Amino acid sequence: MSDSVTDAAADAPVNQRRTPTWVVVTISVVFGLFYAYALWNALAFLVAQAGGPLGLNGYGWFVLLLAVVFPLVAFAVAFALGWRRTAWQFALLLFAGLCVVAVFWLNVVAYAAVYGASLLG
Repeated sequence: MSDSVTDAAADAPVNQRRTPTWVVVTISVVFGLFYAYALWNALAFLVAQAGGPLGLNGYGWFVLLLAVVFPLVAFAVAFALGWRRTAWQFALLLFAGLCVVAVFWLNVVAYAAVYGASLLG
């Protein structure tokens, strides 16, 4: 009977290497600066639009605040998915999250350029 039962611990790899903490921190800080740039860029655009002569309506506030919050959420998701992986996989996940942030920001800027008057109050 013991022959047919497999032990899960015996199937697990014995030499599982974790990425050192200093590598995780270094990669996080480097990519975090790019995420912070996206956040501050979105915040500056929000302040510029809100401080304009017409201000923003409710939908404009929603879209531009979402552009401010989105880099934080994307970094958190990418970090949570990758911090226990190897260094190159972790960096690749953070880079993919940064690419998603860039695409979202380009969509916000394109929407503001084409439908900018509908965002104004």
